[in-house]
Amino acid sequence: MDVQAYLPLTETTYYILLSLAPGSRHGYAIMKEVRELSQGQVVLSTGTLYGALKRLLDLQWIERVDETKADGSRRVRKLYGLTQLGRRVLQAEVARLKILIHTAQAHSIEGSL
Repeated sequence: MDVQAYLPLTETTYYILLSLAPGSRHGYAIMKEVRELSQGQVVLSTGTLYGALKRLLDLQWIERVDETKADGSRRVRKLYGLTQLGRRVLQAEVARLKILIHTAQAHSIEGSL
């Protein structure tokens, strides 16, 4: 599957996927991490987050992950994690963004703005 067809990602999608890159998280932790990663530029409401998570589940970029407690039992809280496809989409978007930055730097745009 050519992940380039899904690019560019929206900021919300990018930050949600990025927040899941290190490992699975529950909804509130995703909201908090997105705010931190975006330096407060992206603040997700509960409705926006869960709408985005549903879309990402449908695209199979993320999956629900069971949380196991220390005693081996499963917890009710829903965790979300990246799938291999989701990780590939995120990697492709990061590569795309690196090219944009490199191009801007090569054209000395920073000094002229």
